[in-house]
Amino acid sequence: MKKTVTEIRESQVKISDAFWSRIQEKVIDVVIPFQEKVLHDEVPGVEKSHAIENFRIAAGLSQGEFYGMVFQDSDVAKWLEGVAYSLAVRPDPGLEARTDGIIEIIEKAQQPDGYLDTYFIIKEPEHRWQNLHECHELYCAGHMMEAAAAYYRVTGKDRLLHVVERLADHIIGRFGPEEEKEHGFPGHQEVEIGLLKLYHITGKEKYKDMARYFLEERGKNPDYFYEEKIKRGWSHWGQYSTEKLDVSYNQAHQTIYEQKEAVGHAVRALYMYTAMADLAGTDGDDRLYKACRTLWDNIVNQKLYITGGIGGDSEGEAFAGNYELPNDMAYAETCASIAMIFFAHHMLEMDMDGAYADIIEKELYNSTISGMQMDGKQYFYVNPLECEPGVSGRLFGYRHALPTRPGWYACACCPPNLIRLITSLGKYCFSESDSTIYSHLMIGQKAELGKADIRVETSYPWEGKTEYFIMPKTKEEFTLAVHIPYYVDVNRRETSLTVNGEEMNLPELVKKGYAYITRKWEKGDTLCLQFPMEARKVYANQHVREDAGCVAILRGPMVYCLEGADNGELIQSLRIPKEMRAVPYTCEEGILKGNTLLKIDGFRMVGSEELYSEKPPVKEKTVLTAIPYYAWTNRGENQMRVWIQEE
Repeated sequence: MKKTVTEIRESQVKISDAFWSRIQEKVIDVVIPFQEKVLHDEVPGVEKSHAIENFRIAAGLSQGEFYGMVFQDSDVAKWLEGVAYSLAVRPDPGLEARTDGIIEIIEKAQQPDGYLDTYFIIKEPEHRWQNLHECHELYCAGHMMEAAAAYYRVTGKDRLLHVVERLADHIIGRFGPEEEKEHGFPGHQEVEIGLLKLYHITGKEKYKDMARYFLEERGKNPDYFYEEKIKRGWSHWGQYSTEKLDVSYNQAHQTIYEQKEAVGHAVRALYMYTAMADLAGTDGDDRLYKACRTLWDNIVNQKLYITGGIGGDSEGEAFAGNYELPNDMAYAETCASIAMIFFAHHMLEMDMDGAYADIIEKELYNSTISGMQMDGKQYFYVNPLECEPGVSGRLFGYRHALPTRPGWYACACCPPNLIRLITSLGKYCFSESDSTIYSHLMIGQKAELGKADIRVETSYPWEGKTEYFIMPKTKEEFTLAVHIPYYVDVNRRETSLTVNGEEMNLPELVKKGYAYITRKWEKGDTLCLQFPMEARKVYANQHVREDAGCVAILRGPMVYCLEGADNGELIQSLRIPKEMRAVPYTCEEGILKGNTLLKIDGFRMVGSEELYSEKPPVKEKTVLTAIPYYAWTNRGENQMRVWIQEE
């Protein structure tokens, strides 16, 4: 199935939104400068990065030893990509000049043959390309390719682009199907995405062909990583062993066409699925599209947390079995939720189905931005759906699920990943085909598109009203297709869609989650979508044993949770009535100011002080306060739950 739309560039859409502009501004004003200082080791009291210094040492501009993870280079690459998108949001000559300086250092660190990886340049040059399973050389290369493509798209500067082209050509010279080349593939998928972005920028088929090779080589020889290990006789991460490897962790157990279930390391899998979907749409490859759709269905229907979190197994940051979605032991890595947006976006480019836009929305409003403190200075790697002080982050089995966000950490993949997502938000809002403009997200913005300029004003996600002001660039008829979120009942009297005040027959206009309005648009035409925004209860499939007898509270795209800060101790004793009454209100002060909270008439179960008693707890009326999940633990360490028992 071939892509049906052209890609929207980040510079075509300017976000102007009460909710998202605040977050974008926080990222640009606080997070990017903070992370720049972290990468330069200029922030006391946080985990040392040394990432820029590694490039300086590799370039011969400084003396010293490599420091950090084997994939430390990727922190710089993701930050560079985020900076590129931020310059599209708000030009900053000083930041751009400093970024150009970092790119110059990277260029000087590149080896004469095109190789670029500071760990192996500095520390183990004799071992480069010997350990694809563990050592992330191709992963780092892919992120640098993504950064170069973004920087070129936004600034027009091609210095980093030339660096990554030389790197890509070096990789093509070493790996491939030819007899004289190594028949390898990455232990951590990412280079496939980078190569495809390089293809989209340059039009050079060799980069797309290399991405396809890496995707299709995976799983042909499930013992490849084991054979590689035996051949080299050493391990990067620990004691060397001749035991067989669990290659499902790297999704190398089967070819991409044979895989029916999402397994293994969640981020690796989703980066692979993203590249698969991009390639399927680019080449119109139906077989590859069907493989993507099979894996999509498995994730969305059996392995996705209500928040959009992905990965129920902390052992290996991995997918758990079908319906295995523990709340307090969830992994739900921030990077995995971000990668799910990438995957959904490429699927949407092939098939304008609102189900994909619904997932993008779920991820954006919940399990991605929950990875960042509202002040922009602390970050979650893991996003649990339940927190118990004294247990979470401390006891065995729960140590990964921290009760508060750290300032930084050794494996710092998530913070710069959030930068590149939030600063590139505009490209997820619209798509455009020969005949149709598609609006995917109800976010306030100004979009400069092919057939029209469109200004969007909205009170979403707190209220269900969005207005589109259309300035057509053609006198010809075209279609505007507006995404209707899955939870909106188009048959309700309170739900309406009007054009210039004239009500349209919304149920007749909706197809696969989009309302299609075709007309000769005139300057100043206004489309308005309105629907009631009510709190609603959601129940989990009964196979999800942790959530049996419980409900989650959602309003609009937001998942809500209960925190001890509002509801006192023993959140596990609280109950939601079968007939729920929830009153929304706007928080007027504190860190949650501007957010819509919920007051819910509920109950607290009060029982005996004894450890065990034959006397049942008694039910006492109480008023519960629910806050958006993304905002939890911004007021100190306390209990938190998403799933609450129903009365």
